[in-house]
Amino acid sequence: MKVNINMGVAGRGAVAELDLEELLATRLLVQGNSGSGKSHLLRRLLEQSAPWVQQCVIDPEGDFVTLSDRFGHQVIDADRTEDELTRIAGRVRQHRVSVVLNLEGLDAEQQMRAAAAFLGGMFDADRDHWYPVLVVVDEAQLFAPAVAGEVSDEARKLSLSAMTNLMCRGRKRGLAGVIATQRLAKLAKNVAAEASNFLMGRTFLDIDMQRAADLLGMDRRQAEMFRDLSRGNFVALGPALSRRPLPITIGPVETSARSTSPKLMPLPEAPQDARDLIFTPGPEEARPVVRRPPPRPIPTEDLLAQLSRPKPAPEPPAEPVFAIIDEAEREAGIEAVLREILEDPDAAFRTDAVLYQDFLVRCRIRRVPGEPLPLPEFRRRFAVARAGIDERSGGEAWATALSLSETLPGDVQGVFLMVARAAINKDPCPSDATLARAYGSHSPRRARRLLAYFEERGLLVARTDFRGRRVLAFPDLGCETAPGDPDSPDEPQRTPPAPFAATPSDEARA
Repeated sequence: MKVNINMGVAGRGAVAELDLEELLATRLLVQGNSGSGKSHLLRRLLEQSAPWVQQCVIDPEGDFVTLSDRFGHQVIDADRTEDELTRIAGRVRQHRVSVVLNLEGLDAEQQMRAAAAFLGGMFDADRDHWYPVLVVVDEAQLFAPAVAGEVSDEARKLSLSAMTNLMCRGRKRGLAGVIATQRLAKLAKNVAAEASNFLMGRTFLDIDMQRAADLLGMDRRQAEMFRDLSRGNFVALGPALSRRPLPITIGPVETSARSTSPKLMPLPEAPQDARDLIFTPGPEEARPVVRRPPPRPIPTEDLLAQLSRPKPAPEPPAEPVFAIIDEAEREAGIEAVLREILEDPDAAFRTDAVLYQDFLVRCRIRRVPGEPLPLPEFRRRFAVARAGIDERSGGEAWATALSLSETLPGDVQGVFLMVARAAINKDPCPSDATLARAYGSHSPRRARRLLAYFEERGLLVARTDFRGRRVLAFPDLGCETAPGDPDSPDEPQRTPPAPFAATPSDEARA
């Protein structure tokens, strides 16, 4: 669907249109000094595209929270834990809600960590939720700096990695980055280089003017024009805007920012008791701090005497504030919950996100102590439980099978572990219908493609005996399955009493 939104007026009074669908595929970079109208441009873009696409605004100054009153954006205050922000971002993509991440009130490092956690949650969302999202990042030089600043290296790397994923790898996941910066020289080059559309506003420094001219394909002698641009005027270029550099004037907006440019106003008349107003503390102010003189220096003889004294006996450790978690009890509770989920015949056809929510609810019902498993660890444990493999015992063959499964994507590990278990136990090769159920599908053709994928990776070799039955051999495990009919109907196996219990074949080999 082609949607053109009105950004304002182009040269000779024509309408400056922006192809929204092309923007989602090619991204946008906005550059201009403070006061050039970048926030006004972003607000115009957000207001015009709000009915057509989901939006996410990374707002370091809290200027875009007013979109919630007119367009229904949900405001997310960033004073939360990073895990909570990541989970909120996943639900934002799942339910397709437009949001504004308000970073106002946080210091620079906290803003970088919060933005990285939120963008990471949107980037790592489940494939079923890869809907188009317009991700607008104001003051992008704060989150993708070209050089190290006063923040820690860990925070800078987290934020820079999240911005790089947004601009370089976000298109396939439906994320379209729109970044605005005051200076191109402050923005990391690998982030700015991925944008194909540009809106260049007023700038004064020579290095920024030259970079803007290079991006727009203009002669460096024409770079002086960027100094003469007035507020709200930009030069546009890109497949979503114009094939040639086009001056445009951004149109009006329906909402306004909470913070505005300062205006001159007359001073009030000086009060008669101005001195008392300044030097007399108010009743709500804290008591003044009394400066104490520095302590007297300790004589050298006293220091030596203190050093020569024997050390006092250590005090007994205090009792812990929180109750000590019994790891055995926690593992038993997690295994019981996994067993309950496996006993549900419809669990094989649910997404990992739905199964994980069910897992968290069941853990709360059973009062499983400790922190819940994160989503990647749950996927791993559930794939192992579905295959019936014990990670803690089972011999060298099981350990090799688990190691090989770690090289595969998470959604196919369960299928690989199922056929590996059949080979180790000398069971008949599972049918296509059984493998499709393990993958969460009703298509036997998809199961055959999975086996072909495993064979291309060199993990197994498929052959057919004289009766047309399938045999899967695993070179790294040194074993193969018994012959099995690939066209036989699906017969779901009953869940064992304990999800990781050893099978009779394991006991016989032991």
